[in-house]
Amino acid sequence: MSSDRLMRIKSAEFQAMAERVLRVTELTSRLNVLPFEDEAGKAELLEQILGKQLPPRVTIYPPFYTDHGLHLDLAERVFINQNCTFLDYAGIRIGERTMIGPKVTFITSGHPVDPEERRLYLTGAPIDVAENVWIGAGATILPGVTIGRDAVIAAGAVVADDVPPASLVVGGKATVHRQW
Repeated sequence: MSSDRLMRIKSAEFQAMAERVLRVTELTSRLNVLPFEDEAGKAELLEQILGKQLPPRVTIYPPFYTDHGLHLDLAERVFINQNCTFLDYAGIRIGERTMIGPKVTFITSGHPVDPEERRLYLTGAPIDVAENVWIGAGATILPGVTIGRDAVIAAGAVVADDVPPASLVVGGKATVHRQW
């Protein structure tokens, strides 16, 4: 799993990442139009997207979106419902027996808050989801978050802070923290 990252946008590293994003976008667009029953076709495309075979008993219902794919680590018996997005630039680990509802979004990248630096850098921090977590429909998990074992993320929640094991997280109201 990657640690917190800062990448200059006009760099060779960023160019390589941008090329990977274009390739994965092409692969996911093909995945998302396959007939639902084409298990072999889905498995082949997911292997290209993730850079490895899916672990045993992982279920992914398309449409499925990721921007990089190679930094998405799925354990056994993970269930991913339709229309989920994994922006995995800085790494996403999903633990065993985790259930992910439809339209859940994982975001590991962003930009500095400072307006002068916003277009110069891409920031990133990994997301780590422990075992047996349930993430409800439409939840958003932000960079750097760790979610503890057996936790439940309510539908529509925006998770910006770590979640302790065996806890319920709710809410998505935005608040102004500072102005400039």
